[in-house]
Amino acid sequence: MPEHKMLVLGLSHIEEDIYRHLLRNPGIEVDDIHVLLRHEAEPTRRSIRRLRELKIIQQVDGQTRACEPELVVARLAEQRLEELYDDIRSLTHLRPLVDSLGREIPEPEPEDDEKSVERITGLEAIRTRLDELAFFAREEVLAAEPYDALTPENIGNSRPLDLRCLRRGVSCRSLIRRVAMEDGPTLAYLQELTAAGARIRVLDELDELMLVYDRHTALVPLDPGNTAKGALCSQEEGIVTTVVNNFERLWAGAEDFAALAGQRAGADGPGPTEIQAKVLRLMCTVGKDEIGAREAGIALRTYRRHISDLMQLLGAENRAHAALLARERNWI
Repeated sequence: MPEHKMLVLGLSHIEEDIYRHLLRNPGIEVDDIHVLLRHEAEPTRRSIRRLRELKIIQQVDGQTRACEPELVVARLAEQRLEELYDDIRSLTHLRPLVDSLGREIPEPEPEDDEKSVERITGLEAIRTRLDELAFFAREEVLAAEPYDALTPENIGNSRPLDLRCLRRGVSCRSLIRRVAMEDGPTLAYLQELTAAGARIRVLDELDELMLVYDRHTALVPLDPGNTAKGALCSQEEGIVTTVVNNFERLWAGAEDFAALAGQRAGADGPGPTEIQAKVLRLMCTVGKDEIGAREAGIALRTYRRHISDLMQLLGAENRAHAALLARERNWI
C-alpha cells in the first residue's frame, strides 16, 4: 500500500487508495473495489461518493476514471488554502470568542465595597497583565513612559509586544523623556519602533507613567515615585477619560522623535562613505555576501568589514535592524 501523502489535501487514506488505484487501472469497475483494496464496503462506498462530489473521479462513457493529478491536486490545494485562510481570519478576531466565554462566568454577588480598580503587584503579574492588554488591543495604545534609558531586559520584554501590535495595524503613540535619546540601545530601539509605524514624541520633563489600551483600559503606577510597588488597572470610564485627556495634553506639547533623531544623526557625524552606501544597498538586496562583494568589486572580508562598521555606525543589533535604521535615516 502506498504512503498516504494526500491527507494534507483533505483526502482520507481510503479516498487516496481509491484514487491511486483508478489512476493505475482506468475504467475498472468500482463496485467491488473494496475487496481489492482490503477496505470495508460501506466506508469505501462513502469515499467513492465524496470523490465524485469533489470531481476527483468521474464517469466517462459509462466507466469510472480518475481525473488528471495536476488538476486534482491544484483544486484540493486551493480548497485547503481557503479553509486555512478562514481559520487564520478567525484566529485574528478572538474578542467575540473571549466575550462569549466570559458570559459563561456567573455574575459575582454585588458588594457594597466592590472595587472598580484592579490592584496588581509583582513584576511578573504586571508583565502578564501588559501582555494580555497588548494582545487584545485592536485600535490604539497610548504610552507615557518616564524612563532615562531602557535595559536590554526591558527592550527584550517590550519588543515582541510592541511589534506585534504594530504588525496588526494598531496605532501606537508614545511619550518619552529627551534624556532617553542619549542612550544608544534605547535610541536604536525607538528608531526601530518608529520604522515599524509607531509615533513617538519627546518631552524635556516627563514624570507620569500611564498606559491606555483602546481608550477602554488604563494602567497607572500605585506609587508614581516607586513603580516597583505595583500598578492600578481600571476600565472605569471616568478614570480612563482622565488619563487619556492627560496624555493628549502632554502629546500636544511634545516634539516629534523622528525629526529629533534625524537631527542627531546629522549632528553626530557624517553619513556612510560612498563604498559604505554601496555595501549597504547590496546588503539589503542580495542574498549572499559573496554576490554582494563581487558586485561591489571588493574582497569578501572587506565587504563584511564594511557591514560590521555600518552596524556599529547605526547602533544596530543585526543586519535587519541595520536596514530599518538606515531607511529611517534615508540612507537607502
